[in-house]
Amino acid sequence: MHLLLEDEAATAALAARLAALQPRPAVVYLRGDLGAGKSTLARAWLRALGVSGTIRSPTYTLVERYPLAAGGEALHLDLYRIGDAAELEFLGLDEPDAALWLVEWPDRGRGALPPADLQVGLALAGDGREARLDADSAAGTAWLEALSTTGGLRPFPEPEP
Repeated sequence: MHLLLEDEAATAALAARLAALQPRPAVVYLRGDLGAGKSTLARAWLRALGVSGTIRSPTYTLVERYPLAAGGEALHLDLYRIGDAAELEFLGLDEPDAALWLVEWPDRGRGALPPADLQVGLALAGDGREARLDADSAAGTAWLEALSTTGGLRPFPEPEP
């Protein structure tokens, strides 16, 4: 699925839809260059799941944990600063009740992370963002199918031939 996110409100709307339809548990890899909107999407997603209070960026802590009203917790990871996936061993990421994993820079944790259900790639596109969503599991495929039937998402314009 390839979408145009015209502004931060469109990013928040996508996050809210993804949150409303997400399976439990769900593992999401967030990809994109610095400034592409990964943290903005993650913050809006956590808000849509009812997280209140400060939502901190895990840039320096590597992982932030958020209890969810529906039970379990959400993990938001930013692996940009790790040098080796073995460093994840010390973060206590073997929590069985994690309802959601939002992982920025997942390639840096390759081999030490659970497999993704959904990959979300973000890139700058004019004044907005381009989002590409790809399923990596049966749950991810069903998730994207449900998302595509909700309507109101603006597809990314394809180039003219």
